[in-house]
Order: sequence, then C-alpha cells, then structure tokens
Amino acid sequence: MSVGAISGSNSGGAFGSMSSDDFIKVLTAELANQDPLDPQDSGALLEQLSSLRNIESQLSLQQQLESLVMQNQVAAAGGMIGKEVEGLDDQNNAVSGLVTAIRVEDGKAILELDSGKAINIDRVSRITELQA
Repeated sequence: MSVGAISGSNSGGAFGSMSSDDFIKVLTAELANQDPLDPQDSGALLEQLSSLRNIESQLSLQQQLESLVMQNQVAAAGGMIGKEVEGLDDQNNAVSGLVTAIRVEDGKAILELDSGKAINIDRVSRITELQA
C-alpha cells in the first residue's frame, strides 16, 4: 500500500468509512512496512503523522469528557440520597422510592431505592425533598 492511499482517507471511499482505530492500525502497519531509506512521499508521511496526532488528541479528549460526565452524574446522584424520586425503570415501569444508595453500572449512575428497585439517573422525572 502506498503512502498516498492513506492521505485521501477524508475524501470518501473505503478509507473514508474507516473508524479512527482502523485508520491508526492501517497507518501504523504502513509506517512499519515502509523502507525508511526510500520513503514514498515525505510530505504525505508528515501529513499522516499529523493526522495520527490529531486522532490521538481527539481520543484523549473524548475519554476525558466521558470521565467528566461520569463524575458529574455521580455527584448529582449523590445529592439525591435521602430524597424521594419518581421515574421509569429500564422496562418503562413507573418506580418511586427513597434513594438509599448509588452505584455506577456500564458508565451510568444508578439510584438504588428503598423499595428494592433501581432507576437510571437519566430516567428520573421527579425529585422530592422529604419533610422533617
């Protein structure tokens, strides 16, 4: 595979539909198999390395944002402990109860209720402060 084949990856075709992980694998394989003493096109190689760095930066940023969203969900869910909530469970059944604990499952904050039910924080429709 020539270096020029990758440089056209943004213009569509087979390379245009590749995921960033696939692109990195192809680029890494191409760089590993290229003769360093007889490169195909140094401009294209630099462009590819720049693309690789951009992809790595975007992946890192995405992971950091996902972590930040999770921290925000856990903080919000923690603030609901001791409050009465209503909403829908995963089977779209109405559930309600006092939030007794939270847990993280599959990247989502789940509220555990005193009724023995659980509800995803995204599916809460009402939060009520208990009167003392």
